[in-house]
Amino acid sequence: MKGKDIRRQFLTYFEERGHRVVKSSPLLPENDPTLLFANAGMNQFKNVFLGKEKRDYSRAASCQKCVRAGGKHNDLENVGRTARHHTFFEMLGNFSFGDYFKEDAILFAWDLLTRVYGLDPDRMYATVFREDDDAAVLWRKITGLPAERVLRLGEKDNFWAMGDTGPCGPCSEVLYDLGISPEGHRDCPPDCECGRYLEIWNLVFMQYERDDTGKMNPLPAPSIDTGMGLERLTSVLQGKLSNYDTDLFMPLIRRMEEKAGLAYGQDPHHDLSLRIIADHSRAGAFLVADGIIPSNEGRGYVLRKILRRAIRHGRLLGLQEPFLYEITGHVADMMGDTYDELITARDYLLRVIRTEEEKFSTTLEYGLKKLDEMVAEDAEQVAGEDIFKLYDTYGFPLDLLEEIAAERGWRLDMPGFQAELEKQKERARASWKGDVSLTISDDIRRLGRQHRSTFLGYETITVEDARVLAVLQDDRLKSELGEEEEGQILLDQTPFYAESGGQIGDQGVLRGEDFAARVLDTVLPMEGLILHRVKVWHGTVQPGLTVRAEVDERRRFATACNHTATHLLHAALRDVLGGHVKQAGSLVAPDRLRFDFTHFAPLTARELEMIEEIVNEQIWKNRTVTARVVELDHALEEGAMALFGEKYKDKVRMITVDGFSRELCGGTHLDHTGEMGVFKILSESSIASGVRRMEAVTGPRGFERFVRDEQVLGSIHRDFKVPAEELPDYLAELHAQLKARQKDIERLKLKLASRTLDDILDRAGELDGIKVISGVVPDVDRSALRQLADQLLHRFERAIVALGAEIDGKASLVVMVSDAVAREYPAGKLVGALARMVGGGGGGRPTMAEAGGKDPSRLDEAMNSVMKLLQE
Repeated sequence: MKGKDIRRQFLTYFEERGHRVVKSSPLLPENDPTLLFANAGMNQFKNVFLGKEKRDYSRAASCQKCVRAGGKHNDLENVGRTARHHTFFEMLGNFSFGDYFKEDAILFAWDLLTRVYGLDPDRMYATVFREDDDAAVLWRKITGLPAERVLRLGEKDNFWAMGDTGPCGPCSEVLYDLGISPEGHRDCPPDCECGRYLEIWNLVFMQYERDDTGKMNPLPAPSIDTGMGLERLTSVLQGKLSNYDTDLFMPLIRRMEEKAGLAYGQDPHHDLSLRIIADHSRAGAFLVADGIIPSNEGRGYVLRKILRRAIRHGRLLGLQEPFLYEITGHVADMMGDTYDELITARDYLLRVIRTEEEKFSTTLEYGLKKLDEMVAEDAEQVAGEDIFKLYDTYGFPLDLLEEIAAERGWRLDMPGFQAELEKQKERARASWKGDVSLTISDDIRRLGRQHRSTFLGYETITVEDARVLAVLQDDRLKSELGEEEEGQILLDQTPFYAESGGQIGDQGVLRGEDFAARVLDTVLPMEGLILHRVKVWHGTVQPGLTVRAEVDERRRFATACNHTATHLLHAALRDVLGGHVKQAGSLVAPDRLRFDFTHFAPLTARELEMIEEIVNEQIWKNRTVTARVVELDHALEEGAMALFGEKYKDKVRMITVDGFSRELCGGTHLDHTGEMGVFKILSESSIASGVRRMEAVTGPRGFERFVRDEQVLGSIHRDFKVPAEELPDYLAELHAQLKARQKDIERLKLKLASRTLDDILDRAGELDGIKVISGVVPDVDRSALRQLADQLLHRFERAIVALGAEIDGKASLVVMVSDAVAREYPAGKLVGALARMVGGGGGGRPTMAEAGGKDPSRLDEAMNSVMKLLQE
């Protein structure tokens, strides 16, 4: 039976026996913060078992997608090294919610395994909890198993609990005797953990509830929760000792064989890499399809570790170009008929994984190069300082370094690394200036306990009778502020918006009898305490004075335009790029807006165009913008977007752009979108891994941008005498001509450099029948240096070629070795020795390796030493 037939047969069997076939829940756990990923079939039924949820069925069966690669259940390091461990696997399960119990559960399991799947009953064993006499009797009664094949085990192996308290109960496992373990064991008892006796199905009899005291009380309606790994069952039914040898994995391994030009089963190191890639491609495909994207924290970080581990093993197979995205595409093709989300998300997941491959390629290549430079081949330990530099400066993942160190027999000086990390934190603390909320003076704290400022800025920009409650200078209370002095003023009521939520503070003026001051900024050092940073230009201000507070109207309007625009932009980004987009920061100022968001790749020109079109369309529709104060739960139920990491009160302010967006926000906004006139994107860039930044303008600034662009186009049009609409094609053609001329120049350089080959050949030597050619080539780039070395190599059947050149003020080296002698004289070893002579490092394959160095003055010396190095 094929794997997909085994899966289908399981679900059909239970459907015919009154079970509701329930679709697998996503890998991203729904309403269960205790789980990193779905890791068992019962996850989606947890609340049913706990009595918190009722369903319209009491029997269920499912094939649940599961991932165990982080947190408490983490199989990542064992994947590929054993026959059974996987990051992603499928869990077949049948469930009873107070319906049938032990007898039917055992009957169903035995009937399906022996009659339907055709497993040999004489090779089957059952385990029970040592105190579960009922289960022991039922196994013998239903199956006819002799007593010696019904094994009683302790709580560690055969008692299951959901947690320290709650539902729990004994369990039974079905074991199948393979006759031999993957390691070759033949003569061992059933409790041996070698793998000969394979655990294929676990039946949990949920019959107790454990209370806070540890007492177990019988449940009024005992339930059943079973789990059987599809991969294990498939290996048994297909007669394989390893899950990787089944049709669930072999098509992926075969695809990798073709890409790498290797054969599975001929090299244990290559086989390990092929298994890891096959496994990780499945996990990557399903995690991305379920909405998780690579990042530096939480679930996204686990996904990133899985993908990067697979990418590195591709490098170990000699694959330099992106490959993993193609294999995950094959996963979608293989499993899409069962999991339609793979087909729906196929293009998206290929793009996400290819982007991660391309992004990590540079980090991996550069990190490995630096690692080779830092650590000698015969070293026993990697210094903590070097680990920190790889991690902090070059972004090399620690988990990958740990894996490489284990392969090469290195110890990692982790205490030294932690010490370097702590030094960096101390340096950061010493240079950190803090923000206003964390540098609150005692006087401001005292004011915060005594007073509250009433904010009226949502309704008006002018308050006629605000009273001065306090005057400060450098955060210290003062009796007054005089002319030309700067300080802070606290009012009992104010229209001035204090900087928060990304929106900068208002500016304006305060006027009183014989007093006037310009408000330079407005801040919120403590909740409810609004301070106006002012410069007095006339008179004196002291507590008790009544003033007129007036916000700069033009500046407030421009800020409101940009704040409403950020909401339109956020919604447009999610519309164009997908629901994974989340706000990661913002700046709302009068002259521009800046919006940071999560996304895995640079935006294309078409995507930017679409986003601009959508936002401007919402502006031209002049949609109504409303603000309401509602209960947080109510706002979320209505679909309002809340920012991750923000702290919200029970009552929140919800901004609604009619028919387009809803967000929780405390900022100032327009009444209608049309008031901002126009929206124009200025730039889009990366600010961190997985985080993009967009800057834009609206209103008058947006119009100014269009005017400036027209002026630039007009200037180019006049200088080149080309109509504006023809400029893109004209400039593209001009660029192509320049590139062609550059190629001509490079060809001429190569031709000139080729003339030096005769001189280099005249100086060539011979070692054990191998032609040894070395020399320095003038005025070439790296590509030409490789081409020249290749030309020389292919003139002889057995040759070693080492060439050097000064490129951009540094030494560049390339070594090429004929296949026939590469094992005896690997290119990587020779280039490493040469690189050290010119103050650098490098490496590569046995047949071809490159390196660089800081000291090109020693290139001649290095090339003249090639023969000596080979002899040594």
